[in-house]
Amino acid sequence: MHPAVAVGLVFGGCCSNVVFLELLAREFPGCGNIVTFSQFLFIAVEGFIFEADFGRKRPAIPIRNYFIMVAMFFTVSVVNNYALNLNIAMPLHMIFRTGARYSVSKYTSIALVSLGIFTCTFMSAKQVVRTGKGPQEFPLPGIAALTFALLMSARMGIFQETLYQKYGKHSKEALFYNHALPLPGFLLLAPNIYQHAVLFNQSELFQVPVIGLTLPIMWFYLLMNVITQYVCIRGVFILTTECTSLTVTLVVTLRKFVSLIFSILYFQNPFTGWHWLGTAFVFVGTLMYTEVWNSLLKKRRRHKEQ
Repeated sequence: MHPAVAVGLVFGGCCSNVVFLELLAREFPGCGNIVTFSQFLFIAVEGFIFEADFGRKRPAIPIRNYFIMVAMFFTVSVVNNYALNLNIAMPLHMIFRTGARYSVSKYTSIALVSLGIFTCTFMSAKQVVRTGKGPQEFPLPGIAALTFALLMSARMGIFQETLYQKYGKHSKEALFYNHALPLPGFLLLAPNIYQHAVLFNQSELFQVPVIGLTLPIMWFYLLMNVITQYVCIRGVFILTTECTSLTVTLVVTLRKFVSLIFSILYFQNPFTGWHWLGTAFVFVGTLMYTEVWNSLLKKRRRHKEQ
């Protein structure tokens, strides 16, 4: 597949996924568990059929390693979604998740990412206190949850990199097991998932274009969120097979920035000059971590030498 098509899948799938997630979270802020469960179930079923060959294909990486990875992956996913119920605005939520992807080793980039996150967090907290939204005025638990997910995600990335170095890269296999193995864990969240399923059933009816099917609108949002999440993940996977890791990182970073801008403009989320400064710190730190500047300087030097 041409890299341009993969880039289109990443931007189209991931950006639209954010839109449907916000539509869900604005109506029911605590719906993260049912969203996560639906995404895991869909990707696990698809992987069981097309990757695991209905359970007949043995994993290339020993299954015990996947259990460790899955524990971290499941925790990060649930905590990130739970934070939506703790007075965390969607733009701030997205900034934290951006930092989680790249915050690993380089002190300068980490300092910038941390400073950007702190700036946005502090200003968002001041706005919540000023507007008095919700029973909990200062979103400290939400900030703590996202910070924990940030650190856990970084640790998971290191563990995953170690496995790939030892057993080779098996991204599709890891995608399947990361979504299939945690499914029994959702039994612990069953009451919350069932509660939101009932709430979704009570939402206004919506007629799906083209096919004419009528269903509660929240189920339509959830269906579209699951589909776009799958497109997003598949797009990233295809991109990793077609492009360098630097290109993949840049595409994902730019996609997050586009999603952030769209969330602010379309949903009218408050975003001050301080938020923009914090966001700039996050993305500059991310680009520093990916060594974009060094790559550009090397290309420029080679061009001059020629």
